[in-house]
Amino acid sequence: MDTQQFERLAARARSLAEAGDRRILGLAGPPGAGKSTLAARLVDRLDGLAVLVPMDGFHLARAELERLGRADRKGAPDTFDAAGYTALLTRLRTPEPGTTVYAPAFDRSLEEPIAGSVPIAPSVPLVVTEGNYLLHDEAPWPAVLPLLDEAWYLDLPDHHRIPRLIARHVHFGKTPTHAEHRVHTSDEPNARLIARGRDRAHLVVPMG
Repeated sequence: MDTQQFERLAARARSLAEAGDRRILGLAGPPGAGKSTLAARLVDRLDGLAVLVPMDGFHLARAELERLGRADRKGAPDTFDAAGYTALLTRLRTPEPGTTVYAPAFDRSLEEPIAGSVPIAPSVPLVVTEGNYLLHDEAPWPAVLPLLDEAWYLDLPDHHRIPRLIARHVHFGKTPTHAEHRVHTSDEPNARLIARGRDRAHLVVPMG
């Protein structure tokens, strides 16, 4: 992403932050598209006007995934607490004076959610949230989009995205062979589901 494109996106996010009441901006897209990186850059640029709440904090814990028989599909729509994520967004839309809300984060090195990691003060005007399924059309995920003031879909060509995704898995401890297997058997089937939501976005952001 070049500097001019980022500045346009930052200005659009700032206009949401300065609109008055609490606003929520969602960044969606397939694994490896750059959601967390762009979200963090936007929050940093807004300098206190925004806070980042990742959807990945609502991953089910590994022990629960194993109990449900879903551990080998981690990252699929039914491996998240979608109802909990929706409840948090609902709460964040109408902040209570004097009440800080705490959201979970996700530790990639542990591959586990970490509760109570992200404080959201009631004075912060913009929540930026990012994740795979903000635009997904299968229940219970459709409840998310109406809670977002804007939803952006990050679109990165597969020939850039897939090598980046493999490299990320390797960086966090997988062997290259395991990383490639994970991408082609889990991440890419999920990416095809995620792509169905592209047309529901308010803005499609070309990445790369």
